[in-house]
Order: sequence, then structure tokens, then C-alpha cells
Amino acid sequence: MQHPKPILILLAVGLLSLGTVGLAFGDDDDDDEGREGGHEESGWMESRSRLAPVVNATYNTECGSCHMAYQPGLLPPRAWAQIMTPTALANHYGDDASLTEDLRTEISSFLGANSADLALQGNPRRLDASGPNTGGVLPRISETANFKHEHDEIPSRLVAGNPEVGSFSKCNACHRGATEGNYNERQINIPGHGPWED
Repeated sequence: MQHPKPILILLAVGLLSLGTVGLAFGDDDDDDEGREGGHEESGWMESRSRLAPVVNATYNTECGSCHMAYQPGLLPPRAWAQIMTPTALANHYGDDASLTEDLRTEISSFLGANSADLALQGNPRRLDASGPNTGGVLPRISETANFKHEHDEIPSRLVAGNPEVGSFSKCNACHRGATEGNYNERQINIPGHGPWED
């Protein structure tokens, strides 16, 4: 009768090898948000997430002529609704961004239909749809909890104090894929500093 020990050793080595391969493939940097302090569903967006790109030409033209046309998935619907009121547009973060009622309605509909609550339903890494508590002040993407968490290690001098960037609201100045909705850390290149490594 053959001794079962060599078969058990071979089986154990095989299982160990499969486990190691599984760990190697499972430890992908593009999927480690949940391991960074348990922030799987903690706010604005996960740093390595891809958001749906802006597909509305009117929004791209009207809003994108002054600043990056932010993806609707960056804020919940009530935040976009607050930003898109006629009064808020007349004093849009210090500028007059007033629109005709037809343009305002079209853009508001696009933002609401593609905002954080709806764009990520069913996604286990969805954005926190609670949104910022604005207290009468217009919501800012850069004031959401997860935005602050994702940017807390970046010295202000590299962004706000950087004449080539100027503000944390200028996502596409450092996130090279921001206009396409790609905020992967591997695509960060801070002007005058270079790639960001945390």
C-alpha cells in the first residue's frame, strides 16, 4: 500500500500556490480603497474610481467654458439642484453664470439624472449620497468629506499656492484624466512637482 504523505504534501503545496496567486491578483492597487481606514462608502469618491464622463454638449459648452465640466457623479442631486437655481447661478461662486430657463432646465435635468445617488446605485463602492451640509452656502465638491480625506496629505503650497494650479477645485490641473472621469492616483501629475505618491 502506498503511503499517503507524498500525496498530501503535493496537495498542500498546490493549495498554497493557488492561495499565493490569489493574493497577488487580489492585491491590486486599483481596488484598495476599503483597506485605507475603512472608507468604502465614506464620501465624495474613491481616489481610484472612474466616473461616467460628461456626455451633455450643452453642459460641456455652458459650464465647461469657465471651468472643468465636473462629472455629475461628484455630488448628490440635491447639491446640483441647489447650485442650478436661478438665484445661485446669478451669484455662482462669485460670478454671474445666469442661463436662459431652457438651458438651465436641460443642464439641471442632466445633472440630476446622472448625479451620485443615481449614477452609482448598486455599486458597493458608491459615493456617500448624503452630500455636504451647506448651511445656505453653495455646495463645493472640494468641501465633501471624502474629497478632504483623499487630499489631506497634499500640502496646500502644491495646489492653492501653486501658480499653475491655484485651487483644489481645478481637478484637471493635477488629475490628467479628470475630464474623462478618471481620478486614478497613477494619473496625478502636479505642475511644478510631478507625479504624486502617497
